[in-house]
This record gives sequence, C-alpha cells and structure tokens, in this order.
Amino acid sequence: MKICLITPPSPFLLDERVFMHIGVLKIAAVMEEKGHQVDFIDLSAVKNYLKVVDDYLALEDSAKVIGITATTPQVPFAVILANHLRDNHKGTIEKTLLGGPHVTLMYAASKREKEKNFVGSSRATDDVKTLSEIFDVLVCGDGEEAIFEALKIDKGIIDADDKDSPLFLTSEKLTKMPLPARHLVDVDSYKYFIEGEPSISLIAQLGCPFQCTFCSGRNSPFLRKIRTRTTQSVVDEIEHLYLTYGMKGFMLYDDELNVNKQMIHLMKEITKLQKKHNTEFKLRGFIKAELFTDEQAESMYEAGFRWLLTGFESGDERILRNIKKRATRDDNTRCVEIGRNHGFKGKALMSIGHAGESPETIENTKKWLLETKPDDFDCTIITTYPGSPYFDDAVFNGTHYTYTDKKTGDQLHQAQLNYCVDQDYYKGDPDGGYVSYVWTDHISAVDLVTERENLEREVRKELNIAFNPARPGLTYEHSMGAGLGNVNIPDYILRRTN
Repeated sequence: MKICLITPPSPFLLDERVFMHIGVLKIAAVMEEKGHQVDFIDLSAVKNYLKVVDDYLALEDSAKVIGITATTPQVPFAVILANHLRDNHKGTIEKTLLGGPHVTLMYAASKREKEKNFVGSSRATDDVKTLSEIFDVLVCGDGEEAIFEALKIDKGIIDADDKDSPLFLTSEKLTKMPLPARHLVDVDSYKYFIEGEPSISLIAQLGCPFQCTFCSGRNSPFLRKIRTRTTQSVVDEIEHLYLTYGMKGFMLYDDELNVNKQMIHLMKEITKLQKKHNTEFKLRGFIKAELFTDEQAESMYEAGFRWLLTGFESGDERILRNIKKRATRDDNTRCVEIGRNHGFKGKALMSIGHAGESPETIENTKKWLLETKPDDFDCTIITTYPGSPYFDDAVFNGTHYTYTDKKTGDQLHQAQLNYCVDQDYYKGDPDGGYVSYVWTDHISAVDLVTERENLEREVRKELNIAFNPARPGLTYEHSMGAGLGNVNIPDYILRRTN
C-alpha cells in the first residue's frame, strides 16, 4: 500500500530547517523495508503549506492514507491540516493518522487522570477526545511497529506507550531497525554547523530516567525508559552519513549521552572510525551535569566533541530542588569547569517560571551565568507540557490550573490552554515576542516576560554572545508538468519511495 507521511510546519522556531524529524523518518524506513511506498511531505518552514497538500492530492497517484506527526507546539498546525483534509478532500482520502510526542504524552496523561478518578483535572482526557474527533486513528508511543496496526483499523487508538506491549521497542528491536529514511527529505536544505562543519543529527539512545518536574514523559515509558542501540549500530550510521552525504559534523540528539554506560566505549569507536577514514569529525550533544567526569570529557574530545549542551535550568538552589534536578548549583559549576578544562565550548540551557520562581531566583540565575561564563545559552519561560508533573499533577481551581510542590509548597499557576488551537504559549506568537501563560505567587506572567528579556539582554551583552539568527520561511510555488493533474512539487517538500 501507499501512505503519505507529513511533517507540519513549526513557525514558532527561529529556523525550521535545522534538524529534520528523525522519528517519522524511522517509521518511513520501516514501511519501505516492508515493501510499502511512502510519500513524504516536509512542510518545515513552508508558509503556504495547505496549497502543497491541495496540489499533492491533485496528483493522480497520491496516497489515500495520510499520517501526520506532531510535537505539542506543532499540534495546532496538524489540526489545521486534518480539518482542511476533511473539509476539502473527504472523497479523496480514506483516513488520517496522528502520531508523535503530543498525542503520546496526552494519552499517557489521560490514563493517569483515569487512575486518579479525574481528581483535579480531566483536560488530557478531553484533549484526546478532541483529537479522536479530528483524526481517524491516534498512534501513541513507538510508531515503527504500531503504524502497521494503525493501518488495519478505520477508527481508534493504538497504544504502543506500554513497556509490556509487543509494539514497544526494546533495545534489541531499536538496534535492528533500519536507518531513518533521510533520502525522503532534502538533507541539503537543513542548515546546521558545528565549528563551521555542516552537520546532521542522529539518535543513539531513547529515554531519560530522571524526574525533572518540567519535563514531559515522566509518566510515559516512551520517553522515560532507556533503550540503547549497540555501539556498532551507531558507528555504522555515522559512517553511512559520512559516506552518503559527506557529513563530518554530527549532533547526537540523545536526552543525556552520559546516562549510557557504554558511552566511553562509543567515543573510542567513533575515534577509530575517524582514523579509518583519515578524517576529523565535529560532534555536539547533551550531557547530565552531575554525571560528567574527566574520563568522559577526555574520551568525548578525542572522538571529536567540541560543544556540550547541558540543561542547568536555574542558578537558584531552591528552584533546583523544586524541579527535582538532582544537580546542585555546585554540580553545575563543576560541570562547566570540567568542560572548559578539556577544551569544550558549552551551551547552558536555562528556564524560568518554575514553582516558587521570583525576581530574586531569576537574579540568582543571571548571576550564575555571569560567573560561569558559558559560550552560549538559552533562557526560556517554562511550558507546561503534557506528561510533565507540572501538567499531570496540576489541579483546576475554576479559572486556572495550579501545580504544588509537595515538599516546599511552592506553586506554579497555569492558564487554561487549548493545545489543539493555541499557538503562542511556547515562545510567543509566530512573529516573535514572548508570551507567558504561567506565573507564581511571587511574579506575574507579564513580569516573567520582562525578567526573561532583561536576563537575556544583560547576559548576552556582558559575555558578548550574539542573539540566535532567524531564517525566513519558504513560499511554495509549483510548476506545471505535462498531463492533467501533473503538478511538480519541489523535492525539498515532496519525495517518494524510489
């Protein structure tokens, strides 16, 4: 059979074509391996994306089944797509599927609501119900094998977010999966550089076992349980990307690289691979601060790592305790020092708007950044993602939701949001500008925006760190081919199984 997989646009990002969506490309690869034809529509950065869909469905050989993936901020655009398909192409398509992180996490949160007998909230259950009315089939959890079950039914939910499910990927299954179908996207249209080297992303392992309150997936095995590929399979993928695309820069997009007990062994094998091809790689990835050691640093640098990204989140001890970060302020400082001593550049990932946040705690975060002097940083206002304790354990009080830390009693208040419609809670509206939908007893939503802007401006000025650049979106223009209904959609948008 034929299926069309779609990645919706992400206009909330400064640059949508930095990293391709690996998850849906893994599903495409599995389907191709099983003999199915896949049409892949990449709408990243495409402004008039509905026109693309209209022209695709005008093709005589367009697929009748449409599968859409979406993170939480992408959901409004996935919903617009699905509604457009239903309203304008009802007789052309047979069914629409929705997969990806958002529906997975919402469904996990809805199961938790039912277990608690809806004490405090039913918003996840309501969200899943809404999505079920918009899409024919919802695919939750690992989609690589679940997609085939989804194709068998006309309506319903496929739940692969269960470690006891045969659809849940074990480490062994993950290793045996074919490489993501990167041939279905225009790799050259994605621009990412590590120390000037054109780079591409890959994933060596899945899952993060830690308990951070702001992080989605705390109650979802899909994002919680660690599943690791073999060292050889990761090295083989790096070699494939080097030989196929000429890539020598690699972003390892794992949650925390140094959670993997085999990480040092992996670094040594990557080093061997470079010697084999007489070349030098440039790598970048995420590490867990309190687990970082000199031995890890030495092996990573030898393998080509030059940038380390770390979710330090806050420079205030109370906030770090509230978010269950495990790492202390001193742990975070030590991590920065180890990296600097071994020649790494570091990017500090910070966030404000946590339970108990105040102007004083934000000031402590600013002071810590100025003291440690990272080479780059981000500071965001927290988003209460489904699957995080901030979302799952919040209680509705009639006007908004409130999460309460069980130990300190500190609270985080959250506005009611319709994740299927609202678009500006993540980093602001698509034209820029921050909007906060969270606040605490000590600081308002409006003041959080002001404090974030002041922090970013002052730290960047003091440390001479440039603001992140933006890249404008793309306007789709088709060219007509010979024959009725033959529309030539550019291959940076549409690619098909060869």
